[in-house]
Amino acid sequence: MAHYEWKLPDVGEGIHEAEIIKWMVAAGDVVKSDQPILQIQTDKATVDIPSPVAGRVTEILAQEGDLVPVGAVVIKLSQTGDHDAAGAPTGSGETAGPSSIPLLAGSLKSVSSSNSRVLATPAVRKLARELGVELHTVKGSGERGRVLAEDVRRHQAGTVERPRVMVVESAEKEVRIPLRGTRRAIAEHMVRSKFTAPHVSTMDEVEVSELVAMRNDMKGALLDASIKLTYLPFIVKAVVAALKRFPDLNASLDDQSHEIVLKSYYHIGIAVDDPAGLIVPVIRYADQKSLKELAVEIAELTDRAHRHQLAREEMTGSTFTITNYGSFGGWFATPIINYPEVGIFGTGRIQKKAVVVADDDRIEARPVMAVCLTFDHRVVDGGTAGRFTNQVMRYLNRPAELFLEMK
Repeated sequence: MAHYEWKLPDVGEGIHEAEIIKWMVAAGDVVKSDQPILQIQTDKATVDIPSPVAGRVTEILAQEGDLVPVGAVVIKLSQTGDHDAAGAPTGSGETAGPSSIPLLAGSLKSVSSSNSRVLATPAVRKLARELGVELHTVKGSGERGRVLAEDVRRHQAGTVERPRVMVVESAEKEVRIPLRGTRRAIAEHMVRSKFTAPHVSTMDEVEVSELVAMRNDMKGALLDASIKLTYLPFIVKAVVAALKRFPDLNASLDDQSHEIVLKSYYHIGIAVDDPAGLIVPVIRYADQKSLKELAVEIAELTDRAHRHQLAREEMTGSTFTITNYGSFGGWFATPIINYPEVGIFGTGRIQKKAVVVADDDRIEARPVMAVCLTFDHRVVDGGTAGRFTNQVMRYLNRPAELFLEMK
């Protein structure tokens, strides 16, 4: 019998650790080569990891929720001459070779594997962790002794000591949640941005009745093709057109070489709100895409972002970012720069407000959008930021002008 100790692979440049999100196998299971066995989360990407060999799982060394360094042993498999990956007899034993996936040196923290040997689904394991129940102490009522959710709840209820007197005033409670996965990556990125780039924000309001009318005219035609047209493609086009006039904002600052890097391409990051944390997929070469193409790509990227199926390269390389905090009811906000970019443009919700019509000073109720630009004051000064914002507002106020500059 040959034993194979499988190490957590390096799934992306610069990744040194990953969070175990979900095990798809349990001790005793027989797996095939390339069969998905584990789901991990690194930075902002969730990745399914296949088994590099065929064999039987003998031990799982890391539990769901653990933060594990790259190169650490997380699972052990046996390769015998008695069974192949499908459980059928074979002729001779197989010696496990090294993983073909590049690894970094690392060591795994001491983790009790007693819970890993218990038959239970990932959902039940998560419930047990939330209730503070050790799975190996629970008697399973499912098939082959599998622990079910009701077993965990029953065990927890039976082991909690009941108070013998009435509690007049309960103590304050706290819940501690590990800062892991996407939330940890966001925290580190935001701190780096705020402590590196001096943030300044400029805010304004723009009347968008023509934009609303144009979008209403277009969205009916696109609905026939099952395409949902939001305001975001128009905002992307307006921002890109303004960036071409003010290239200092489509840039980054190389802190090592002390050089401003002006970009001649337009890769626009789109901030997507998700329960797991903010995700920023990237629309590459946004200046070369039509409103229809942008609408389709934004919908696809947003959907896959919510399902945590974006590839790492789809969340890197942006030159400027747009965030629509109006989608969840916000009016004004001061967004944080997506470092090392030098600017981020935010849009609030559209709502009707009293507007003075310039030609005869009458007051009308018209749709108004709140906007905000946050910029890195090391690269962009207030005058440039104000002129850029005004240009974007002009395009949003008179969207027909965008067509004069579209390619």
